[in-house]
Amino acid sequence: MTIKAPSVIERFSLPNELRELLENAPSLVIPTGRDHLIELSMGGKTDLYEVAYDTPNQGMVTEAEVVRCKNGVAVNYTDPYMRRRDPDCMVIADHDPSDKTRFEERFGRPFDRMRGEVLEWLSQQDLMLLPFKAGHDDLGYEALLVAPVNAAFFATALADLQGMIAPGDLPETFKPRAIIYLAPPFRHTHCEGRQVVVHNRGHEIHEVYSLNLYPGPSAKKGVYGILLSIGESEGWVTAHSSTVQVVTPYDNIITIMHEGASGSGKSEMLEHVHREADGRLLLGSNVVSGERRHLSMGQTCALHPVTDDMALCHPTLQHGQKLVVTDAENGWFLRINHIDKYGTDPDYESLTIHPKQPVLFLNIQAVPGATCLIWEHTEDSPGVPCPNPRVIISRSMIPNVVDEPVEVDVRSFGIRTPPCTKKSPSYGIFGLLHYIPPSLAWLWRMVAPRGHANPSITDSEGMSSEGVGSYWPFATGRRVDQANLLLEQILSTPDTRYTITPNQHVGAWKVGFMPQWLAREYMARRGGARFRPDQLKPARCPLLGWTLSSMQIEGTQISHWFLQVETQPEVGLKGYDAGAAKLAEFFRQELGPYLEEPDLHPTGRQIIECFMQGGKLSDYAALIPQA
Repeated sequence: MTIKAPSVIERFSLPNELRELLENAPSLVIPTGRDHLIELSMGGKTDLYEVAYDTPNQGMVTEAEVVRCKNGVAVNYTDPYMRRRDPDCMVIADHDPSDKTRFEERFGRPFDRMRGEVLEWLSQQDLMLLPFKAGHDDLGYEALLVAPVNAAFFATALADLQGMIAPGDLPETFKPRAIIYLAPPFRHTHCEGRQVVVHNRGHEIHEVYSLNLYPGPSAKKGVYGILLSIGESEGWVTAHSSTVQVVTPYDNIITIMHEGASGSGKSEMLEHVHREADGRLLLGSNVVSGERRHLSMGQTCALHPVTDDMALCHPTLQHGQKLVVTDAENGWFLRINHIDKYGTDPDYESLTIHPKQPVLFLNIQAVPGATCLIWEHTEDSPGVPCPNPRVIISRSMIPNVVDEPVEVDVRSFGIRTPPCTKKSPSYGIFGLLHYIPPSLAWLWRMVAPRGHANPSITDSEGMSSEGVGSYWPFATGRRVDQANLLLEQILSTPDTRYTITPNQHVGAWKVGFMPQWLAREYMARRGGARFRPDQLKPARCPLLGWTLSSMQIEGTQISHWFLQVETQPEVGLKGYDAGAAKLAEFFRQELGPYLEEPDLHPTGRQIIECFMQGGKLSDYAALIPQA
């Protein structure tokens, strides 16, 4: 809807410079609904629309192609670099406390001048204004997107992820706590072609300047950063996690919250277990011998998804001794690189082939007027598929989705692990499931390894850290403040239990996401993660807590090779210990700086010092006792 009368705009409580910008723009559109957004995303075209900008010294630069398909809109970026998030994209423009890189440090000039140039450029564009709620539900915060109208697909992504507010649904006064400004050409003219997202934390408004068109760092993680910043000032956390209520065939229910860095299996925790063509589960294939192990399981648990990636842990929700969470999103940004052929995931295939509403696809091959198929990934180069194909699914499309806050029984932590053998030892020493005490749960969240072959970001070699709770890449403030908030959260919820589950490899066995699917089935059937002492044994590496003495699912005994990796002949004690030493060294590097923080929580300091002094599992367990 083109704004001609001032009546709608008058409802917005806006900074004077933004109001002036909107008044000077050649035209202004406020989308009336999602169908209008889809129409705008195609730029008036019926089949294919190029999103391009006249860029100084480079001419007309095409950033993306948008294709209208039978089942939605598919977006493909012309530059393969733009098809996944750059982990170094965030910079801070303000002077409030922060451990993140400042704009001036990285680019050698103050942000104020560039900010003025961005606002001036936007004032010359045909614009779109999208009101939404950061946090999307009753606990969310009023926010705005200001964007060129030819980038309407970006606005569609944001609206799907956070929800949109149509003009007719606006309150009498709409006062944004956050504003996202979208200015794609500035990555070329000012940022050396890199993805850059600038956070400018004002006292009343948190501004985000998105200088690229991939929604991951801004429409997704930029909004996450806004919530983390607000939570840091108010004393609460938005956890980086999926959450699912698991209903057993006997109608028992447990709630599992799965946390971890990008690629650690958050979205996969909401998926049904993947089966072979004959219905069996592939437990793993040995990378040395080629041997394959299968597991038969008839009826699996029903899944009632709660959150996919961002879980609000707001203090107004908390009651009792367990953590309580609700979804901070209206839609889910699903990575589907593992769906590479028909039949891999019938649920998501059905949802996207025959959707209730047009779906937004990213990095998926598309033909105008044809059905977009989620296993046909765009190629970065001939024969090399993009590792980060995405689809945004509205919560309203998810079967059995839970809209109410839920109590968390188990907080699971995921990590992508490489193969580990005697000849090539690595940190891939995790068994299928480890039970850990609260102190170690906090320690793992401080380190939050990004893990092996991460498909979601541009650098995925070796082991690196996403840090505090695995959401540190999206936070704007101080690391120690987030560390303290997470520890206080753990201390205040003593009835929630903690586990670790690997994916990709268990020692010398390639396992994909099967460990977390089996752990989910196992814990649901036994009512959670409460074990008798005889059911557990200390892991050889103290950082891994306890491993199971045995594991039986639906009458099938899981081999000890998959529970205690040192018993694998391809690994042995020598390979395991070498891998454990690499893991400990990584922890030492990541945790050392916390001891230099005078504001670190006293219990947190004790936990880190326990590790630095070579603490045993019993030492960790004593630091935060649990019944």
